[in-house]
Amino acid sequence: MQSLLRQFGKLMEILNNWKLIILLCLTLGLAPFFPEPHIYGKLKWILGGAQGMSFMDWFDVLLHGSPFLLLARVIFTKNFKTKNQE
Repeated sequence: MQSLLRQFGKLMEILNNWKLIILLCLTLGLAPFFPEPHIYGKLKWILGGAQGMSFMDWFDVLLHGSPFLLLARVIFTKNFKTKNQE
């Protein structure tokens, strides 16, 4: 049980490391960069009605969007902790 809790603590350290998350946003989140960031093209497609999107396209949105979701989570939790501590 202690080992499991230790592993969970290490995982949370990684998920709360904002430097790593920003690096993920700039690499995985925006790759490939040419001709436009992949997530940007997918978001335009979704906002345009998502006509013809397959399972692979939705998985792609999840894959390239997950670093940005992690970044939003870290920003939210840091702000929430700061306001609660005051």
